[in-house]
Amino acid sequence: MALGPIRLLTTACLIVAALLVIRPHRAEGTALPEAVTAGQRLAAQWCNECHAVERGDAASGKGPAFTRIANMPSTTELSLKVFLRSNHTNMPNFIIAPGDADDIVHYILSLKRD
Repeated sequence: MALGPIRLLTTACLIVAALLVIRPHRAEGTALPEAVTAGQRLAAQWCNECHAVERGDAASGKGPAFTRIANMPSTTELSLKVFLRSNHTNMPNFIIAPGDADDIVHYILSLKRD
């Protein structure tokens, strides 16, 4: 009978350890606000010259506004990640670290109208 409390304590410790290791996300795959904020900051730094990055920004005419991209039916987390990791003739070929690309994707998806 002494194994019951030990097993319970061990299970609780394993659950806490797993929660500390897993990158936290909200339900439905939406990113935490930190990822959205980081993505917004990166987009303003790298993309603002050609894209309207913020809601209500005036478009420069070079590239589509991020709100337009976010609301395209084909826009998904996967499609944005693939796009950011592909070469394009009409865009600068930035080398974006995977974590930065994830943050930019989360920011763009946060602009989607429900």
